[in-house]
Amino acid sequence: MNLSNLKPATGSTKTRKRIGRGTGSGRGGTSTRGHKGAGSRSGTSSKVGFEGGQMPLQRRVPKVGFKNPNRKEYVGINLDVLQELVEKFNLSAVDFDALKTHGLVSRNDLVKILGRGELKAKLEVKAHAFTATAQKAIESAGGSTVKL
Repeated sequence: MNLSNLKPATGSTKTRKRIGRGTGSGRGGTSTRGHKGAGSRSGTSSKVGFEGGQMPLQRRVPKVGFKNPNRKEYVGINLDVLQELVEKFNLSAVDFDALKTHGLVSRNDLVKILGRGELKAKLEVKAHAFTATAQKAIESAGGSTVKL
């Protein structure tokens, strides 16, 4: 075997449809463009989503609701996850950098501490937002909360 006799597996390639190669090709004459009209001429193109004059799907479907462009998306981290971090890595403070190094958040995320589970460790937690139950649980365990 060498480079001169390499070829694709049988059935993996198809011969392409050659258009505009005369009457003997089986696609001669109008070259699959039909008779007259803009589509038969050269240089035609249609808009994205154009459906031949039929009302396009984007305009047919009813629009409902409102998307707030200024919405803030938070990454939720529960107390039980914080407790696991403390037990695993022996932390005394949890801030954005600690969460990032352990792969819980990425660079541009906003962090919100949620109240699921229980926290036994005394922690200083720095985050962008806290739920009331999470803040209460952290402070009752002897820790403190700092909003970023």
